[in-house]
Amino acid sequence: MIVENAMTPSPITVGASCTVLEAAEIMLANRISGLPVVDDDGVLVGMITEGDFLRRYELNTDRRRSWLQSWLAGPGTIADEYVRSHGRRVDEIMNSHLVVVPPTAALSDAVRLMERNEVKRLPVISDGRLVGIISRSDLLRALTKVEKPSAPSTQDAQIQEAVDAEMAKQGWSRIRCQVRNGVAELSGTIFDERERLAAKVAAENVPGVRAITDHLTWIDPY
Repeated sequence: MIVENAMTPSPITVGASCTVLEAAEIMLANRISGLPVVDDDGVLVGMITEGDFLRRYELNTDRRRSWLQSWLAGPGTIADEYVRSHGRRVDEIMNSHLVVVPPTAALSDAVRLMERNEVKRLPVISDGRLVGIISRSDLLRALTKVEKPSAPSTQDAQIQEAVDAEMAKQGWSRIRCQVRNGVAELSGTIFDERERLAAKVAAENVPGVRAITDHLTWIDPY
């Protein structure tokens, strides 16, 4: 699946010259936690999110530092924090370091960008224009739309073959599976307890598996 198939098209935006209060009201009214910021020509110039409202002097949540902490932080950091907690306009507190993604990118690429840059949403840009936004909630919606695999033959031999193939694909050759009446019995050895759950997940995702019996043995590799 690509970004275009999962993104929210024509996202709600806020002007760079709008007030912080107006941006907050737009978020609340539309139940969203982030807004693309555009200039007077409609060009994307930043993002503003609910995280930008955490340290505000109006709420008495602005950062307070001792003289030593202020000295260690440096004048530039102190000035930047002051602007973010006291700024009245969106362009004063927004994040202008944009991470964007094209609509033709794979969803896996978008997720990688989110993780690498620790952001919850990405503006989608095509030919220099903002055409959408993809967020974690969009990924959840995409997950619910994934077509569920059709149920194959319920013959135990075929189910077992599919489970064994998945185990081999993941490199878990020490884990064996026996299927009886749709119940997958896992046996063999694991060197890390996390492999137990991974093996169960691998088996339960094979169509036809009704239940799983765990006979795996953990061995301390040391």
